[in-house]
Parts: sequence; structure tokens; C-alpha cells
Amino acid sequence: MREYELCCEIFNQCSNNQMRDVDFREVETGDPDAYISALEPRAEIQKEVLAGGTLVYRVNDSGLLKRYSFTLL
Repeated sequence: MREYELCCEIFNQCSNNQMRDVDFREVETGDPDAYISALEPRAEIQKEVLAGGTLVYRVNDSGLLKRYSFTLL
């Protein structure tokens, strides 16, 4: 298993509040794809691999937009 820093961002849908909720945590997983699928079983998920190896998952859960970023520790 690998250890990652996971950054979870939930984008605010209110037009007058452009802030987002951000949460950081450390997770151990051998399969980030399966980890995200378990967190968001009904959502549309798009994956991007950045040049430094960070995995970014863009999630649309019935209009609620989220972004999960996995960075190796």
C-alpha cells in the first residue's frame, strides 16, 4: 500500500459565495481509483495524472462538483 495526502475540495454552488470547502487527510491505499469509487459510488468521475505524479479526480455527483487530489508522501 502507498501513503497519500488526499485533498478533498467541494465547490460551493451559491452564486454569492465562491469559496470552497477543503479537507486534507492522509490515506493508505493500493488503488486510488477504487478508493474514489467507494467514496462516490454514483458519481461521474474523470481522472487526470499530472506531470509530478499527482492523481486528480473530478467528480460530479448530481451537480455537486468535487475534486480529489492524491499526492504521494
